[in-house]
Amino acid sequence: MIGSVRGRIAAKSPPQVTVVAGGIGYELEAPMSTFFHLPPVGDEVHLLTHLVVREDAHILYAFATEEERRLFRSLIRVSGVGPKIALALLSGISVSAFAQCVRSEDVSALTRVPGVGRKTAERLIVEMRDRLTPETSGGGAASAAHGSTAESEAYGALVALGYRPAEADRLLKAVGPGTHSTEELIRRALQGAARE
Repeated sequence: MIGSVRGRIAAKSPPQVTVVAGGIGYELEAPMSTFFHLPPVGDEVHLLTHLVVREDAHILYAFATEEERRLFRSLIRVSGVGPKIALALLSGISVSAFAQCVRSEDVSALTRVPGVGRKTAERLIVEMRDRLTPETSGGGAASAAHGSTAESEAYGALVALGYRPAEADRLLKAVGPGTHSTEELIRRALQGAARE
């Protein structure tokens, strides 16, 4: 998996951007939220990426922030939502606004995004409700509880492993106070989960 690309922008044509890194020109597709913040052609850029492998193509998607990439990865796991719709959602609505739509079950706001019909919007709300992390939803009690970098990284890892945000929060609180590394926090949280 190609996790990120750092290089010089050779060309820009929404939604595509070509970045030259190590003599190789990477063609990337980016949501408008990322595209609008790209520097001019010729300047250096660092983008997070996600590679989608299909029978007929390998497509590299680029994101300015980890929150955008995390949401993209969650979206493409929803039945009926492919990379094209996920890119359209990220282009038409911010990460925090998307989280608000899901929390408030605002189907009409989601259907305003091109390619998203009523059934898809309803499925997004149902399936994304438990996948939204505090980082994705623009903060909250759980992210406030994870003040240290180690705690927030451990929290993100637990959510990535499939634990619901509330479960990840509870497991980390059960570890108790003390200065622990990210790895130690994850190990103790998983040991706690195994004992339950």
